[in-house]
Parts: sequence; structure tokens; C-alpha cells
Amino acid sequence: MIQYNEFRLSNGLQVIHHEDPSTQLCVLNVLYKVGSRNENPDHTGFAHLFEHLMFGGSINVPEFDTELQAAGGESNAFTSNDITNYYITLPANNIETGFWLESDRMLSLDFNQKSLDVQKNVVIEEFKERYLNQPYGDIWLKILPLAYQKHPYNWATIGKNIEHIEASNLEQVKAFFENFYAPENAILVVAGNIGLEKTKALCQKWFEPIPARKTIIPPYLQEPKQTEARREHVYEDVPVNLILKAYKMGGRMDNDYFDADLLSDILGAGKSSRFFNKLVKELGLFSELDTYISGDVDPGLFLIEGKLMKDVDFETAEAAILKELEFLKSEGVTKVELEKVQNKTETNIHFGDVNVLNRAMKLAFAAFLGDISLVNTEVGSYLQVTTKSLQEVAKNMFREENCCTLYYHAKP
Repeated sequence: MIQYNEFRLSNGLQVIHHEDPSTQLCVLNVLYKVGSRNENPDHTGFAHLFEHLMFGGSINVPEFDTELQAAGGESNAFTSNDITNYYITLPANNIETGFWLESDRMLSLDFNQKSLDVQKNVVIEEFKERYLNQPYGDIWLKILPLAYQKHPYNWATIGKNIEHIEASNLEQVKAFFENFYAPENAILVVAGNIGLEKTKALCQKWFEPIPARKTIIPPYLQEPKQTEARREHVYEDVPVNLILKAYKMGGRMDNDYFDADLLSDILGAGKSSRFFNKLVKELGLFSELDTYISGDVDPGLFLIEGKLMKDVDFETAEAAILKELEFLKSEGVTKVELEKVQNKTETNIHFGDVNVLNRAMKLAFAAFLGDISLVNTEVGSYLQVTTKSLQEVAKNMFREENCCTLYYHAKP
């Protein structure tokens, strides 16, 4: 059970406190309620660009990492479709340094052309390295526009293309910061060896003076129900053919989310999974075959990704996948299979909760979802899944009219 306290500052900043006297560390985790889904479709990649800009220095602190490392701390961040998350870990006796640094960059970044140019170049190189110059690296750039025709999950968090990043200017960057990086649009979690009263005092000292700013969340289109199969063929210089099937599934708060997550383990997680034993090991159709979910807040994707053996064609490979899915829909899963993945999931959750930083991030995300108590009900939600509910979700989800398929051909 993760214990927590919650309070809100006068400028609208939501604060969650979690005390753990068993550690000598403290964590500051700041979740901003902005991800790629909140971007202008004509100016994508801003949420991810800001992940870099936030480490470029503020007006008062030119070198964020230098000051943090001098206090024995470390930091990092990540961007998703739904949020941008920053975290600092420090020795508990130096935690005020973290309050100073994190509040200062929430107050005002140092917006200058040199810093923007540097970070734009970093992101552009990341775009090239991860998405364009790596075999199969652009697969996400191809499947998302196929799967989402209205919803802003249509593009990857890094942006639709390099041109959007290159075209970004100081005026756009400042406007993005002023709107989204406001106290009322953030969730601060203070976790570790620190008491509630000290947390309140430091929040009031460092964060409460930040002026309140009204955040405007632009409305965005929801994805209509898919009614027919979508397919696309691409040809690239890659070693072998690859197939990617993306089935629409519920979002993070939908009833079928936990069933879909467990189904991804049953079908494709590890060498005891159904796909590995049947399609990789026994039939030898794939060199590797994985299943995973996108894990989005809004309705997301259940993905089946496999690299074909050189002498196997797409028709044979896809037919084998569909045969296994039909078997799952008609025969369901065994109680032993379900208990195995439930036990594995429960163990992974409890093991992750040992880390105070993981607890801090979970508290922030649960608050973002609107219910902090979700941090303590996650295991129960997985354990409530039944063989019957798995079969029903499989029947509803694994339909070709609910699927987008990408055939990634290796050029001869």
C-alpha cells in the first residue's frame, strides 16, 4: 500500500507527498499535462522538444545539470502521447536544491535563439538516428497515420517529420511554455525521506510564488470506430520482411485495458508464449514475434510485430497469426495460463514499487488520470481478470475490420 498526502497551492499546483523514512533519497517528480496529443497538427514535436529545452537552463540557472550534480543529484525526463514527465533524485539532505531548480524552470526558461537552435539540432539528430537511419525505425511513423485518421495519436511523440522541428521558432516555443508549463497544469510529487510539514514549507517557499497562469487545452478529435480493415505495403532496405498488425483497444481507464495487457503476455511475451511456441519454435515462420500494447490514455493499440523467416511469404505468415487468434477466440485461455501471467504481473508491480522514484511517477500518473488511489488498485484490477473476460475481449478486439496491417517488405 502506497501512503500519500495531497494538497494544492494557491497558484493551482497539485502536490502529492509520499514519505519513506527507509531511504536516504528524495524524489521530485513533475508531471505536465501535455503530450503530443495536445500539439497543433501543423507544428508537431513540441512536447518532446520541450523535454530537451527544460534542461537548457533558466534565466536564473544557466546550467541545470551542473547545479544538480554538485548536490549529488541526477535527473531525466520522458514524453508520451499524453504527458511530459520530469524527475530529480537527490540525497534527502540536499532536497531543497531540487525544489530550487525545478521551481525555477517552471517559473521561466531562458528563451534565446542559441539554446533553441542547439536543442532543435539534438532532436533532429535523434529523429534521424532512431527513426530514419535505423532498420525498421520508421515503422511507428507509418503505422500511426494508418491507425488514426482523426485523433492526434496520428503522429509519433517526436513529431510528424523533421520539417516541423526545423520550422519551430521562439515565438511558438514561448507560447507553448506559457500555456502548458503552468502550475495549474502540473502535478508535483515529493517522495522519499521527507516529512509532510517540511514538504509543505518548501513548496510554499519555492513553488507558491510562481504566478498562476490559465491553461487552455485545445480540443482534439476523437477517433471514430473503425469499420473496415486497413492495409499498407512499404518497401525499404531492411534485412527481412516484417509484418505489423495493430488492433484497436480501449484506453487506460476502459474496462478491457487490463485484459488486453494480459493477452499481450499470453500471446507474445517470452519463450513460453503461444506465438513463440507455435509460430517461431514449432512452425519456424518467424525469427521473432512480439505482442505489446501502446498503453495510451485514450483508446490505443494492441500490436503484433513479427520478422518473417527468409523463405516465408506474407500470406502464409499472416494466416498463421490469424489462425492462432481464432483459436484463442474459440477456445479461450486456460486457468493455468491466466494465473501465470497474473502472478508475473503482480510480482513486477510489487518489485517496481520498491523503488521510490517508481512510486513517485505512479502517484503522478494516477493523479493525472483523476484518481490517486489507482496506485493501490492496479494489482487488484489485473487479478480480477478472468478466462471468460479474456475470451470476450479477444473476440471483440481481434477482428480484421478492427485492424490496421503494415507489410514491411525488404527490397530484393
